[in-house]
Amino acid sequence: MIKVYNTLTREKEIFKSIIPGKINMYVCGPTVYNYIHIGNARSSIAFDVVRRYFEYRGYQVNYVSNFTDVDDKIIQRAREEGVDEMTIANKYANAFIEDTLPLNIQPATVRARATEVIPDIIVFVQDLINKGYAYEAKGDVYFRAKKFKGYGILAHQDLNEMAENAAGRLNDEEMTRKEDPIDFAVWKATQAEDEISWESPWGSGRPGWHIECSVMAQKYLSNTIDIHGGGIDLAFPHHTNEMAQSEAHTGQKFVNYWMHNGFVNVNNEKMSKSLGNFTTIHDMLKHYDDPMTIRLLLATTQYRRPINYSSDTLTQARVALDRIRTGYRNLSFRLTNADVGKDADLESAIKKQINIFEMAMDDDFNTPNALAAVFELVTLANTYADNKIVKIETVQYLLDTILLLLGVFGITELNDKPQITDAQKQLLAARVSARAAHDFELSDQIRQQLSESGIIVEDTTQGQRWHQA
Repeated sequence: MIKVYNTLTREKEIFKSIIPGKINMYVCGPTVYNYIHIGNARSSIAFDVVRRYFEYRGYQVNYVSNFTDVDDKIIQRAREEGVDEMTIANKYANAFIEDTLPLNIQPATVRARATEVIPDIIVFVQDLINKGYAYEAKGDVYFRAKKFKGYGILAHQDLNEMAENAAGRLNDEEMTRKEDPIDFAVWKATQAEDEISWESPWGSGRPGWHIECSVMAQKYLSNTIDIHGGGIDLAFPHHTNEMAQSEAHTGQKFVNYWMHNGFVNVNNEKMSKSLGNFTTIHDMLKHYDDPMTIRLLLATTQYRRPINYSSDTLTQARVALDRIRTGYRNLSFRLTNADVGKDADLESAIKKQINIFEMAMDDDFNTPNALAAVFELVTLANTYADNKIVKIETVQYLLDTILLLLGVFGITELNDKPQITDAQKQLLAARVSARAAHDFELSDQIRQQLSESGIIVEDTTQGQRWHQA
C-alpha cells in the first residue's frame, strides 16, 4: 500500500483514490512571465515522479497543471517590453514546454490556462457572493476568510497572527475596501487602461490568483480531487485560499491529499535574484550537455526535502548516472554472446531489489532508498557481465528491470545510440584485427585515433566495447 504525507494532517496516510484505479491530480504550474527557475523545475519533476510511480503501480492518472497567464508580474513585464500581456504569456508558456522537454517531464493530461476559464471564474465568484462568502468593494471582490470555518488549517497558522501580518501589508486604501485585513481578492478591478481585463457584473477587471486554480481544478477534474501538489511556499496563502473558496463554493471537501515539495537552495543559500544565484533551467540547458543529470539530481531527493544545487551536487549526480549507464552498457554487450536460458538465483536477487524499490516508493516516495535498490541492480549487472557464461533471459530481465525502475525517476534511455561514421566503423574493425594479430602497438594507435574522434574503446574479457565520449 502507498502512504502519502498529507500537509493538512501532518501525517503519512494510506492512499486510497476516490475512483478505484484512477487518480485526479492537480499541480500548480508557473506564472508565465519569465523562464522557469530550478525551483519550478524541482516541483515539476517531483510530481512527475509521483505520477510515474502511480502509473507504475497501475493507476490511470488524470494530471492537470496550469499556466497562470494573467497576473501582476505578467502585466509589469508586458509594460517593460512594450507588448501585450498575451505575447508575454505565450512566449514563456512555450519556453516552459521547450525547457521541460529535455528533462523528460511528461506533458500534463490538461495544461490549463487561466485566461481560458474567465466565464467559469465569474460564475464561481458570483456564487460566493450569493452565499455570503464574498463581497464587492469598488469593483474588487473579496472573500470573507474568517467566515470559512478552519481557515488557515492547511498551513497550520494562527488566524489572529495571520490577520496582524495582513494588516501590516495593507495601505490605507485597501484597508477601507476590506471588511477584514485577512480577506483576499477573488476579482480585481482594472487599475489602468493598458492592462488586460474582462467585463464582469462588478465592472472591468481580472481574476485574483487563487481563484484561477480553484476553477481549473473543478472544471477539468472534480469538486473533490485526490491530490493537489505544489511547492511548500504555496501552502499559504495560495492553497489555503484555494481550499477555503472551493469548499465554500461546492460545500464539499476540495482535496483528499495535499502534497508539497521542498525548496531548492543554491550553494546552501536560498535562491534569490538579490543574492545573484537565481538559476533558470533555460540557462542551465545552454551550458550543460546532459539534461538527464539535472533530472537525476532533482528526481532522486525525497520530494519533501530541500535540495542543495551546486556544481558539486551536479557532478555527483553525473557520476551516479555514468555509473548506471556503464553498468547497463556492460550487460547489454553480453546479449551478443549469451547462452539460452535463465539463472534462477540471479533472478531471485533481482526480484528482491524490485521489492526494496517498491517498499521505498510506497513510503511517501522515498526516492533515495529506491535509488539505492537501482544501484544494487547495477552492481549485479556489472558482476554478471564479467561471468564467462551468462543466460540471455536473465540478461534481458535485468536490463529491463533497471530501465523500468529508472523510468519512475524519468530516466528512460540508458543505451548510447551514437551516430558513427564509416571511417570510425573501419577503425573499430581494424583495431579488432590488430589485437587478434597481437599487434598491440597498432591497436593503441587506433584507440588514440578513435578517442580523438570522440569514440572511447574498452577492452574486456568478452571483447572490444565502445561508446561515445
